[in-house]
Amino acid sequence: MRPLFHPAIEDIQPAAILHALSDPSRAAIFARITRAGCVEACSAVAALGDRVIPKSSLSSHFKVLREAGLIRCERRGVEMRNQSRVAEVEARFPGLLTAIMNAYARSVSEEGPPS
Repeated sequence: MRPLFHPAIEDIQPAAILHALSDPSRAAIFARITRAGCVEACSAVAALGDRVIPKSSLSSHFKVLREAGLIRCERRGVEMRNQSRVAEVEARFPGLLTAIMNAYARSVSEEGPPS
């Protein structure tokens, strides 16, 4: 199995973060991982509201979040352990994630969960 790519904190770019979190499903997944601190299985975040994200789409979303530097993934047997890198990203770009996630939370409370 090939190793997973995780950018070094100094290589993380705001454009990649903005792209990763521009998708409502990825923003919801990232918010859930951040609230939990660590999610043991990708399937734990597959349900968004009343819909379930297909496994292939879920893998793609995790890849975008990982390559943007927002999460760190570690294989544990057949499952992935997904951990938020909020503290690292906030240290590099103070206030960026807070502003994005607050805007996302406001839009969800006004419009409902992503569809």
